[in-house]
Amino acid sequence: MSRFSMTARMSLLFMFAFTAVLTVAGLSFYQLCKLHFQSRDQQALVEKLQSTQFILGDLQSLEQFAVAIPRLRALLGSHQGLTTVIQDAAQRRLFVAPEHPEVSVQANDPEWFRAAAEPGMWTWHNDQRMYRGMTAHMAVAGQPQPLRVMLVLDVTHHMVFFETILRWFWIELAISALVSAGLGWAVARSGLRPLKTVTQVAASISATSLKKRIALAPVPAELQPLVLTFNAMLARLEDDFTRLANFSADIAHELRTPLGNLLTHTEVILSRNRALEDYQENLHSNLEELQRMSRMIDDMLFLAKSDNGLLAQQNLQIDLESMLEKLLEYYRLLGDERGIDLKFSGSGHMYGDEQMLRRAIANLLSNALRYTPRGQAIRVSLRHSDAGTRLSVANPGGTIDSEHLERVFDRFYRADPARREGGGHNAGLGLAITRSIVEAHQGRIWCTSSNGWTTFHMEFPALASTA
Repeated sequence: MSRFSMTARMSLLFMFAFTAVLTVAGLSFYQLCKLHFQSRDQQALVEKLQSTQFILGDLQSLEQFAVAIPRLRALLGSHQGLTTVIQDAAQRRLFVAPEHPEVSVQANDPEWFRAAAEPGMWTWHNDQRMYRGMTAHMAVAGQPQPLRVMLVLDVTHHMVFFETILRWFWIELAISALVSAGLGWAVARSGLRPLKTVTQVAASISATSLKKRIALAPVPAELQPLVLTFNAMLARLEDDFTRLANFSADIAHELRTPLGNLLTHTEVILSRNRALEDYQENLHSNLEELQRMSRMIDDMLFLAKSDNGLLAQQNLQIDLESMLEKLLEYYRLLGDERGIDLKFSGSGHMYGDEQMLRRAIANLLSNALRYTPRGQAIRVSLRHSDAGTRLSVANPGGTIDSEHLERVFDRFYRADPARREGGGHNAGLGLAITRSIVEAHQGRIWCTSSNGWTTFHMEFPALASTA
C-alpha cells in the first residue's frame, strides 16, 4: 500500500482540523439558536398566562366569565399561532380562541392531555407540525375547582427554519471541506518548497561541487535547523574530500621517490655487465628503499585503522616514569653521537597500551633529535594532577610559525614544501600517528613554539580505566 506524500497528508490533516472546528462551531450555533427560540416561546407563553390569570382574577364568580371573554380575545387572539383553551373541572371548554381544528381535536386526545398536564413547557409533534404549550390552573372566586388554562403555540415555522439551517450547514460543510483541502494543499506545497530546494542541492552535489550551500534567509524557522545541519554536513564533506585528495596526492608523491630510485638504480645496473659486488650493492640500496616503502605502508594502514576506530589496544596501568627511563636510554645513545643531552623530570601513571604510547613518545623524541642543534639539550617532563597527566617534550631550534602549529599533525605536512624534512627516511607520518594514539587514549596533543623552543604537549585524563 503506497503511502501518501507529505503534501497530501498535511492537506488532509488541515481539512480534517478545519472541518472539525467548523462542525463544532456550526452545531453549537445550531443548538444556541434552538435554545434562543425555545426561550422566546417560553417567555411568550408565561406572559400570556400571567395576563390571563390577571383577567380571571377579577371575576367574582364563574357566571361572570362571559364578561371576560372580550378581554381574553383581545389579549390572546392577537398573537399569531397561539391557541388558548380554558376548561373547567369537568373538562368543558369555556373558551377557545382562535378556533383551531387540530388543537381542538388534540385537546380531547388522552396522550396530548397527559403531556399537557406536565408542569412547565411541553412540545407536541403532529405529522409535519410542531407545537409548544404550557398549562396552568387558575382559581376563580366562588368556584371550588380551579380552571385549567392551556396555551398552545404553533412553532412549525421554527422547525422548518432549523431544518433549512441544518441542511445548508451540511452542504456548506462539504464545500468548505473541499475548499480547505485545496487551500491546505497549496499552503503545504508552499511551505515545503524549501525541502525541494534542499533536494535539488543534494542531487547536484558531487566531489567537484561541494562548495554549494543552501541560503538560510528564505527558509522558514522550522526548517532552518535542517538547513544548518545540511550545510554543516556539506562543509564536513568538503573538508574530508579536500583532505582525502591531498592525502592521495601526498601518497603518490611520497611513493614516487623510492619507486623512481628503484627504477633508476635497476636500469643503471642492468645497462651493462657488472661485477658481483656492484649487483650486491644495488640490491642493498633497493632493499633500503623497499624497507622505507614498507614502513610507509604500515604507517598508512595504522592511520586508516585509527580513523575507523579499529585499533586494538590493551588497557593496563602504566608507570610513565619507568617507561620513559627505558625509552630515554636508547635515545641518549643517539643523542651522544650528535652531542645532544636528554633531561627528564617528573612522574605519572595512566591506563593505556604501553606499546602504542612508546611509539607515540618515540616519534616526538625522534623529531626533537632531528631538529635540535649540536650541544643543546632536550627536556622531557611529566606532571601529574587530579585533572590528569601531562607529558611534554621540548627542544631548542628554529621557531615554528603560528600558521603551521595546527597543521604539523596533518599527514605528509611540511612547513617548508621545498625541502624534505629530516632526510629520506622521514615520510611525514610520525606526528599524525602520534596524534591518533593520543586520541585513542581519550587525550589531546598540541604544539607551542616561541623564543627558539618548540614543545609538544600530550595530556591524558585522570587515572581511570578506559575500558
